[in-house]
Amino acid sequence: MPNEIVSEMTYSLVYRHSLDDKRRLPMPFRWRPKEPMDFSLVVWPKHAAGTCLRVFPPVPWAKFRAEIEAMPNTAKKPGLKRMIGSFSTTMKLDAAGRLTIPEEMAVKADITNQAVLVGMVDRFEIWSPNRYTVAQAQDEADWKESLEAMGE
Repeated sequence: MPNEIVSEMTYSLVYRHSLDDKRRLPMPFRWRPKEPMDFSLVVWPKHAAGTCLRVFPPVPWAKFRAEIEAMPNTAKKPGLKRMIGSFSTTMKLDAAGRLTIPEEMAVKADITNQAVLVGMVDRFEIWSPNRYTVAQAQDEADWKESLEAMGE
């Protein structure tokens, strides 16, 4: 699949789905690629509401990796790379359009039998319903200020 097509994929809206007993999570039909591609799942501890999973398609993942490589070589860079390497995986959707969440990642993100998939335009996140409720309230308080800073 050409990069131009992959980079134009838009992940929007919020979806709630159940996981099966193997931690397989259906991807919303609108988000499924026409051709098979790798998604990179990363444990993402950056939100005040708690840890979630961030899911990168190939182009945003490549940009994210380039940002890490562009960082100055300080003592923190190798540690960051180790953490991302140890708390990430790459996978394709199965034939039914599902992602399987590895057990350790599900535990870190507090995802059990329900999950919330949140579009982030060029990538998406997977949240536990309780943590997402908190994150959404915090984000709603901040988004108008962020838009104003953009000049929109």
